[in-house]
Amino acid sequence: MASIGKTTSPQPARGLDRQTAEPAQGVAGVADLASDGWNAAAGRSGRLRVRTLVALRWMMIVGELLFFLSAYFFGLTAPFAFCFAVVGLGAWVNLLTGVASPGQRLIGGQEAVAQLGFDIGRIGLLLYLTGGAANPFLVMLLAPVTLGAATLNPRAVTSLAGFAIVVIVIVAAFHRPLPTVNGVTLEPPFIYMVACAIANVVAVVIIAGTVRQAAAESARMALALDVTQAVLAREQRLSALGALAAAAAHELGTPLATISIVAKELAREAPTPSVKDDADLLIIQAERCREILRRLSDAPAAASDEVHERMSLLQLVHEVIEPHTDVKGVRVEAIVSGAPGAAAPDIWRMPEVLHAITSFVENAVDFATSEVLVTVRFDAESVGIEVRDDGPGFSADVLAKLGEPYVTSRPGVAGGRTGHVGMGLGFFIAKTLLERTGAVVNFQNGRPRGAVVSARWPRARLEVKSAAAA
Repeated sequence: MASIGKTTSPQPARGLDRQTAEPAQGVAGVADLASDGWNAAAGRSGRLRVRTLVALRWMMIVGELLFFLSAYFFGLTAPFAFCFAVVGLGAWVNLLTGVASPGQRLIGGQEAVAQLGFDIGRIGLLLYLTGGAANPFLVMLLAPVTLGAATLNPRAVTSLAGFAIVVIVIVAAFHRPLPTVNGVTLEPPFIYMVACAIANVVAVVIIAGTVRQAAAESARMALALDVTQAVLAREQRLSALGALAAAAAHELGTPLATISIVAKELAREAPTPSVKDDADLLIIQAERCREILRRLSDAPAAASDEVHERMSLLQLVHEVIEPHTDVKGVRVEAIVSGAPGAAAPDIWRMPEVLHAITSFVENAVDFATSEVLVTVRFDAESVGIEVRDDGPGFSADVLAKLGEPYVTSRPGVAGGRTGHVGMGLGFFIAKTLLERTGAVVNFQNGRPRGAVVSARWPRARLEVKSAAAA
């Protein structure tokens, strides 16, 4: 490979193969953007809308009516008066609930538990009147428990599941006979009743736990994606500010040069010492303005919007490692190399790429023993970036789940060399941003030690085509 460039931080190196007894590497988080949102999400009492509750209850009531009307017309014998009274009570409560509260209102806590507990108790009463645990409609107890598991907090779900289990046990032990035909009473064996009760208790536990876990993961993922959007928006605003500064430096350069030339002419031909002093002051101030604009345009290779939108691979790695060059105890080094015969591409300045790779370097600096190496390799078909440190590497449980939100072994307090709080969002956000640009992202442990994070793009996804090539 042909080495194209190399840049380092001014820290002494002690080698990438050094062994230490440090704890396993964690994941850098984005706590300043995520903590408030996650705490707010965790503090919500529930996500159950009145409209959803009312709709579910109407479906259950309609199903119960159809069952009892069919049983009545087919000549089955049952306490239909009591059954229709219980169904009517449910319809009356549901009507009051729908009228008294706006459909969009969120309910949670004790109110949600009371509403869904009412449905469980009402279904249990119907089961008591129609055969108990032997009645196949015992599975209807799962409906309110499932709804609670999908929308309420774990304590509320536990209360509802526990109440449903109690109801199942009661109706298995105490119940009226099953609806009969022509006075023939059907009483299933006791062991069958016990089996039905056990099966439904197990179903309540499994379904409630599964739905609750799925709902929690969905909420965490939604929040993490919201944070990712916020990060991307912030990086885009910063990039826009950089382009504006470059454009200002370019546009103001010409008039400042003119002012400087005119001031020098005035100083050379000044009729009095005071005029010469004023002209000299103009020259000094114009030069100061030009120096300020020069600093503003240092990041891009030249000072214009068009040029600021593109960068070389050397500029990319310089911007990525620059925030970490002053970290004590770690040398951050970057190398750009290419395949023989392959020209180094200019790439688009993508805020997503800059933020993601900077996050990877930040995490590596936090856990490195002495050195972090950022390597950029390119050939005719692809461009790859690798961030490698000489730290303890990723722990096995973290490595298996890297890229998912809220995966971290870092404590929830400020720590490490950079002082960032680890919430496990950093790698998720970085991976999501890079994949949006067409990258394939991989996490692994290096040999003999250390963590390695790599991203690879098809060259066409990053490269800025020259006007001649276009």
